[in-house]
Amino acid sequence: MAPVVVLWLAMCLGGTWAVDKGNFKTCDQSAFCKRQRALKPGESPYRALLETMELTNTRLTLQLINDNNKVRLLLELYRLQGNITRVKINELKPLKPRYEVPDVLIREPPTEPLSLLSQDENGVVLSLGAESQRVIVSARPFRLDIMEGREVLMSLNSRGLLAFEHLRMRKDTFSYKVTSTVASVWDYIKRVFTSQADPEAEKKEEADPANQAEAENVDEEKVEDGMWEETFKSHTDSKPNGPSAVSLDFSLPGVEHVYGIPEHADTLRLKTTDNGDPYRLYNLDVFQYELYNPMALYGAVPVMLAHNTQRTTGIFWLNAAETWVDISSNTAGKTVFGKMLDYVQGSSETPQTDVRWISESGIIDVFIMLGPKPKDVFSQYASLTGTQSFPPLTSLGYHQCRWNYNDQEDVKSVDAGFDEHDIPYDFIWLDIEHTDGKRYFTWDTHKFATPKEMLQGLMDKKRKMVAIVDPHIKVDSNYKIHNEIRSRGFYIKNKDGGDYEGWCWPGSAGYPDFTRIDMRDWWASMFAYDQYEGSMENLYTWNDMNEPSVFNGPEVTMHKDAMHGAWEHRDLHNTYGFYVQMATAEGLIKRSGGVERPFVLTRAFFAGSQRYGAVWTGDNAAEWDHLKISIPMCLSLGLVGISFCGADVGGFFKSPSTELLVRWYQTGAYQPFFRAHAHLDTPRREPWLFGPENTALIREAVRQRYTLLPYWYQQFYQAHRTGQPVMRPLWVEYPQDPATFTLDDEFLIGKDLLVHPVTEEGARGVTAYLPGKDEVWFDVHTFQRHNGAQNLYIPVTMSSIPVFQRGGSIIPRKLRVRRSSTCMEHDPYTLFVALNSQRKAEGELYIDDGHTFNYEKEEFIHRRLSFANNILSSLNLAPDAKFTTQSWIERIVILGASKPSKITLKAADGQESQVEFEFDASMSVLTLRKPGMNSGADWTVTLQ
Repeated sequence: MAPVVVLWLAMCLGGTWAVDKGNFKTCDQSAFCKRQRALKPGESPYRALLETMELTNTRLTLQLINDNNKVRLLLELYRLQGNITRVKINELKPLKPRYEVPDVLIREPPTEPLSLLSQDENGVVLSLGAESQRVIVSARPFRLDIMEGREVLMSLNSRGLLAFEHLRMRKDTFSYKVTSTVASVWDYIKRVFTSQADPEAEKKEEADPANQAEAENVDEEKVEDGMWEETFKSHTDSKPNGPSAVSLDFSLPGVEHVYGIPEHADTLRLKTTDNGDPYRLYNLDVFQYELYNPMALYGAVPVMLAHNTQRTTGIFWLNAAETWVDISSNTAGKTVFGKMLDYVQGSSETPQTDVRWISESGIIDVFIMLGPKPKDVFSQYASLTGTQSFPPLTSLGYHQCRWNYNDQEDVKSVDAGFDEHDIPYDFIWLDIEHTDGKRYFTWDTHKFATPKEMLQGLMDKKRKMVAIVDPHIKVDSNYKIHNEIRSRGFYIKNKDGGDYEGWCWPGSAGYPDFTRIDMRDWWASMFAYDQYEGSMENLYTWNDMNEPSVFNGPEVTMHKDAMHGAWEHRDLHNTYGFYVQMATAEGLIKRSGGVERPFVLTRAFFAGSQRYGAVWTGDNAAEWDHLKISIPMCLSLGLVGISFCGADVGGFFKSPSTELLVRWYQTGAYQPFFRAHAHLDTPRREPWLFGPENTALIREAVRQRYTLLPYWYQQFYQAHRTGQPVMRPLWVEYPQDPATFTLDDEFLIGKDLLVHPVTEEGARGVTAYLPGKDEVWFDVHTFQRHNGAQNLYIPVTMSSIPVFQRGGSIIPRKLRVRRSSTCMEHDPYTLFVALNSQRKAEGELYIDDGHTFNYEKEEFIHRRLSFANNILSSLNLAPDAKFTTQSWIERIVILGASKPSKITLKAADGQESQVEFEFDASMSVLTLRKPGMNSGADWTVTLQ
């Protein structure tokens, strides 16, 4: 198999810089997708058996029957706290258990009471408690409608595309006959013993109409290609359990815009898929992915948001198998003129988007988040899967990476280069070449002979390092990690029961079964300082290739019939990277005795991955379109809970022009995860290698990032507490403004900073939409004031990064930029107060130690800053919290101000003093010099 790796490496290191789409399936090449997509709307075989309905205080259960094959399903419906409805559908009596995704939900969601409003032979109506919300269950065909008042919010199976392929015995081979005979014998024995214990048991089982119907009708079902075995290229998937796909359609009346279901290199607003492939969710190692198509990428979060001017809703499809999502719309293809004509002519057609989810196995387990506001949906989803982990402050700084820094001297030289050129950074990274022959948790003894010495050198400068630890383990009897995993039986098994092996960077590799808690616990223990030799507390971790990537596997990943205990890999594929990051994060926490917050970057992810660290958009290219796509890709991730997102600055593949590199730094400086990275085969591109002028431009972009670290940190604290995205689309804050619904070339950080990066080659200007008809926006560089609800043309030069602060906000910055964020810990703050048209403003200041979990013990400072009636004040939002800071307020800049006659500061002890100030009448900017109060104290500043 060695030639496979050689060929793959040749592709990586050679001149072929494009994805081979032939390596990855289309829907037509995925048997279950093709089979399900062939079903026609309006022909649902399912009806609800109302006589089987049981309603308790917390749950409705109801049997559904497929009139074509008489197989019964069990529907469960729950109303959950926080305006969420959960719908589960499983086989009533499956041949064997079907996979239900564990560990993603942070707890069993708490329920709220359901009550029956009415019932007749056609269906039932249940109250959902909130206002006038109710759910209507229609019997023939089965359908669910969720309503508020007279408005239908969402319908399930309204198009009749519910499909549930029941587990069955194979009937077309000799092996089936043997299995069937054994099963029959076992069934006979069971019946005999059951009958002896209860003479009526056999009669009861025979009398069960579900059993009778299934026995009588299942033989009639058609066997199609790919149901029991499927071949793609040279790989055969044995499918021992046969067809097991599930599918359900959702209709969204009044909705034209849907978002989410990352990861795809596509626009923020999801497109209709009627004339092409559905969006695919299947974690894959895609070599330099193409843009603007629905191909699967490294991560999969099965969450979709629907939005119109009245409401935002969400659908969370909890299934970890390969999934395809079809989207259709009755307004697709209509021009703006066409829609206007409909309006003028009084067309009554209500816009509607229909979405269909198709998964290869598992059950239907869907959470319907009913908003009604965008922030409500974020909170609802966070209540299910958790919030973004609160990262160490240093991880919000700048990260310098490439594949690979050659040795310790190289690391030392690069580190010195940042000091020489006065560019701050916090982390330097090591890729796979730092290890001893791609054996993770080790160091190349020639190139990195004294790793602790290297790490100590960084620590002395208050800097840190990230080293890669991938989940493919070199099969080598002299390698401790491999021997431990094999001896403990922790490797994933192949279909025949042996350890599954594939090819990756080390050559032949095993893949630990991270779905096992004992495996994860063991993995976490390997990060202990006495196990991971050469590691120190300033060494953090990067999990790559954890889709998992298998160079010689089908679609460059693991065979679906590989086994995780009783479950096939097909059942849980999309959670593998989630579990790898979970175990790694736990390892970093445990090594510190539970004190230090971890930093772990992952390439593969799933719903809930936000709890464990950061993600990036994978192997992009040094092309302008890849720079542009980084914005909607990170916005999409933020909408589904993963705020800590970034893209490789400069592009991983190829070599950027100096203009592209500068523009990428300027964009990356305003995205949550800020890391430069490059391929092994690219020329070196440290920031000072492109001439003094470009070095200065990059330096300025990085410095802008560092001045804003207090604001970034505050936004991540809020994300951790509430689930709100850090980097967010404009429509999240302006949900009633249709002009914002398709924007994905600009974005908000929190609610107060609007960024429109320059992403066009040779741009002389950009047009930014400033939202809010009652808003004002201030250019953060010039302090020029602009009204909202307008498209503003902004002339740009190579030094321009168009950023605007919302009037009505107060943003803290630290303007003394040093070599790393840790060096700035005790530095003073400058408050930028941007007044709105009512001459008011509000903001917050959050401070803690920046790296431990002590904030959970209320060791932090959290203050509300407000300006009204010419008084600026600082109020303690957490009076029970205990933390002190040496930082003080050295400057206050008020935008949109009038000139005062004097300014008085009143400190917490009641003492008053005069504050020096300057006023720029041309820009209406008032600057207060050295007011001098401690950042954690109460104070008021009065303008007279």
